[in-house]
Amino acid sequence: MAGKGRGETVEVGGHRLQLTNLDKVLYPDAGTTKADVLGYYASVAEWMLPHVEGRPATRKRWVNGVDGEVFFEKNLPDSAPDWVARHTIEHKDHANVYPMVNDVATLTWLAQVAALEVDVPQWRFGPKGAQRNPDRLVLDLDPGEGVGLAECVAVAQLLRPIVEGMGLELIPVTSGSKGVHLYARLDGKQTSAQVGEVAHELARAMEADHPDLVLSTMGKADRRGKVLLDWSQNNGNKTTVAPYSLRGRSRPTVAMPRTWRELASKALVQLEYTDVLSRLKRRGDPLADVSAHVPVPSGELGEDFRNTESADHDPVEKTRDRLEVYRSKRDASKTAEPVPADAPASTDGTSFVIQEHHASSLHWDFRLEHDGVLVSWALPKGEPDDPGTNHLAVQTEDHPLQYGTFEGTIAKGEYGAGEVTIWDSGEYDLEKWRDGKEVIVVLHGEQRGTRRVALIHTGHGGGRAESNWLIHRMKDDADDGDDGGHGGQSAHGRGHGASGHDTSGRSARSRVGNSSRASSTTGGSPGKPGRASSARDTEQELPAPDPVAPMLATTGDAHDVAEGGWAFEMKWDGIRAVAVVHDGAVTLTSRNGNDLTPAYPELQVLAERVDGDGGAVLDGEIVAVDEKGRPDFGLLQTRMGLTRPRDVTRAAKGAPVKLLLFDVMRAEGRSLVKDEYDDRREVLERIVESGGAIDVPPAFDGDLEAAVATSKRLRLEGVVAKRRDAAYSAGRRSRAWIKMKHHQTQEVVIAGWRPGAGRRADGVGSLLMGVPGDDGLRYVGRVGTGFTDRELDELLPSLRAAERKTSPLVGVPAVDARDAHWVTPSRVGEVSIAEWTSTGRLRQPSWRGWRPDKSPDDVVREG
Repeated sequence: MAGKGRGETVEVGGHRLQLTNLDKVLYPDAGTTKADVLGYYASVAEWMLPHVEGRPATRKRWVNGVDGEVFFEKNLPDSAPDWVARHTIEHKDHANVYPMVNDVATLTWLAQVAALEVDVPQWRFGPKGAQRNPDRLVLDLDPGEGVGLAECVAVAQLLRPIVEGMGLELIPVTSGSKGVHLYARLDGKQTSAQVGEVAHELARAMEADHPDLVLSTMGKADRRGKVLLDWSQNNGNKTTVAPYSLRGRSRPTVAMPRTWRELASKALVQLEYTDVLSRLKRRGDPLADVSAHVPVPSGELGEDFRNTESADHDPVEKTRDRLEVYRSKRDASKTAEPVPADAPASTDGTSFVIQEHHASSLHWDFRLEHDGVLVSWALPKGEPDDPGTNHLAVQTEDHPLQYGTFEGTIAKGEYGAGEVTIWDSGEYDLEKWRDGKEVIVVLHGEQRGTRRVALIHTGHGGGRAESNWLIHRMKDDADDGDDGGHGGQSAHGRGHGASGHDTSGRSARSRVGNSSRASSTTGGSPGKPGRASSARDTEQELPAPDPVAPMLATTGDAHDVAEGGWAFEMKWDGIRAVAVVHDGAVTLTSRNGNDLTPAYPELQVLAERVDGDGGAVLDGEIVAVDEKGRPDFGLLQTRMGLTRPRDVTRAAKGAPVKLLLFDVMRAEGRSLVKDEYDDRREVLERIVESGGAIDVPPAFDGDLEAAVATSKRLRLEGVVAKRRDAAYSAGRRSRAWIKMKHHQTQEVVIAGWRPGAGRRADGVGSLLMGVPGDDGLRYVGRVGTGFTDRELDELLPSLRAAERKTSPLVGVPAVDARDAHWVTPSRVGEVSIAEWTSTGRLRQPSWRGWRPDKSPDDVVREG
């Protein structure tokens, strides 16, 4: 290999490479240079390559040495040599091109660009880039504070006979960091999800048997003195540092395969690269059998190179009659619907139809021509006409193309009996079609005009919920200002539109907040109530921007943000608010569309703090602050729901609030929702002047530990990690935002109450809680702590006013239902909890307060 000069050109595996800065020190504590790293990877390649070849490689680069900034890389850069093997992986909202480390030349190129650490998943690509089933299982033993390698070894030794009893041989790898990885070879017949499920159960069993030593889930308990058994790296989207890879630590340590005899040594330590080669030459690779290439069994891959062992693979899919299910539900001699006898031929057409269907319940059928059939969804509430509102879409059987012109009566007793009329029809432009996952189209309707919609699959786990999708009305920059009905008085008469609401006034939640715009009929649901333009509207006046449904975070932990570029913000203990600034006034809207403006008049000062023409739409949190300036959710409760000016003024004296802004969706005359987080953040900090009741709190750049430490010091709820390259997914829960709480909380729907005892004998003793699930509102327990007696006394009248005779809950034990008083489940509260139990109950719930900013439909299981 190269010496330690300034640079030179070498030939590796028939490829010429320019090596530069060979004397640059990459590990200052050890004096290890780039030339040393190149030499190590060239020497260890024959043992390392079998463990990484054919797998997508994520890299961590330290271009200025391990004391400098680390760069996470997934995409293969344009500067990469064209001979580097690669495959593309389609993600939900983007595609990444990943390199594969298949030869010494690629490994050398990675070392040249200071990619010290290489991470790979447990699966390999197939011949055409399809993801095969995993060929190995991995368990990551990660020690918490106060424990180290010795405790990891103890857990490994407890695991070994259990896993061997499953017919698998475990091989240990000291990770080069703090812990131990355990690998086992698989035969490639199980999916990543199946392997992950087994690993998860194994971790749970270990925690149950050894609760003082093992944890199975990060973030749910104190990790001090315990070893986290991380099973999640078997997820097909997760990676593990490759065996024999260097680590970006202060010393040049290596993820080193070991023998069990080595692991049992009292002198066990993490090894540095200088110790690796002599051991390999003396003992060989302990992991060789685990990562030896698993042959593809005959017939494993079909013509489309998908794994035929996958649960959703169908070897006859390409020849299946896609109208078989449709015909099975209809009698051609009795129904007026078209029932073609032959299997449909493939077509390239792009027609669509939306049919209003007065069956046993009114709904709209949404159909898109695709590959010879009309792929169909039933919309119980119709097509949404506002980007802030998503509607349920239930996928049904494919329909014949002839159904696109069908109108008429389906006879009583037949499937779907009732009246069918065409509500809209035309052609569509296809933007994205991912079977079973996502469809995005631009509809050009003859009756309803042009609009852009997305269908996103949300149902998982089998059963009826598997058919559940959501339909989302999308909004382009080009649409801004064109859908508001300006310049005239717009008022629609009574009627039923595709929103599924009586237009006499039951559509208040079809919008997120209220704007001064009148509703437009173009592309929307007819019969929606419009708002007349105010007298001050003129043709020259810029319209008030619409609120944008807020982007929602997903609960996670540090593992979810281990790769890629992330910014970290504080998680504020308040209520979410979208602020629309226009013409010197501020409108505040809650997450579920309630108008918060009257309750917080002191936040009107925001209009003076925003610089820019055309108004702005901002995302933030309203918090009440105590005398020390810290957010206090209990204090905020005293401000919630107040609207009368006298009440608001009185409450504001004891509970001042702040608006903490963390994102911007529109500013400077344009929409920013498609911009990356870093770009939106730059705009936010530029246009908003902090001070008084308005603040733009800082974000921590790529330092989770510092963010968590600051959050704990300030006694806040936790942190939110935000992917720096992510757009703003309005109205959607996204894994581009990961929330990590110090103490777990859960929003719940209140469905009943039980009488108390003693002082509470004639009043409320506890509230019965539910969380929406696939089968309804599922019972999760009762809460009776965290209230004051006064709060419980004040609850009773409102609970009695909402009483009903039957339980709205699913799965209530008889002992809890015995003396229960049931109520209409319309109010949302929040509790703090120790954890979720294995039976789906909340352990040690304590009341935190009501959430009037949330509706029952907003509630999801956290954690």
